[in-house]
Amino acid sequence: MAPQLYLITPDNPQPDRFPRQLMTVLSGPEIAALLVRRGALDDAAYADLAERAIQIGQAAGAAVLLDDDAELARRLGADGVHVTSGGVEAIREAITLLKPEGIVGVGNVRSRHDAMSFGELDVDYVMFGPLGGAADQAAAELAAWWAETFEVPAIHSDPQVEPAAIGHTGAEFIALSDCIWSASDPAAALRAFHEAARADA
Repeated sequence: MAPQLYLITPDNPQPDRFPRQLMTVLSGPEIAALLVRRGALDDAAYADLAERAIQIGQAAGAAVLLDDDAELARRLGADGVHVTSGGVEAIREAITLLKPEGIVGVGNVRSRHDAMSFGELDVDYVMFGPLGGAADQAAAELAAWWAETFEVPAIHSDPQVEPAAIGHTGAEFIALSDCIWSASDPAAALRAFHEAARADA
């Protein structure tokens, strides 16, 4: 089965241009989820970006998740939160705030022990790999192990992945970030991954 696409926003979007760019990208192939990355944005700038991305993403049929802020996700009407810091305590707090209606996913998984500790907490997915930057080979191996062993969906995040390599870990979702936004035509780049995923089905 082909992996579904999970899109991560860039870490330094231009506030005046990015919403229109995001709208263009999301007018193409369907994506399962959109993670609005905080990057270096302060609270006010992130809340503004998140509010606009939620509107655009949900209109395109994607579940929109915020980065490490379950309270903001609830307040703005996002579909959930992606927890990367704070460990088990932060995950439990997010579950209390958002479940059962909302999505709680976890990332920043460094080991099999981390994955199992987080995965048993009623989370909706476990993400292996960074949100941006260099690829992590250990993450690919962890994602493949998790996908083969557990029912909780795995997301493999490889910021530099090429369309031809999509789905090689067996993860249910592939997270796309820098490989989309660094392309000369991000919309075309997303279409290439969509077509590769369908061909691999």
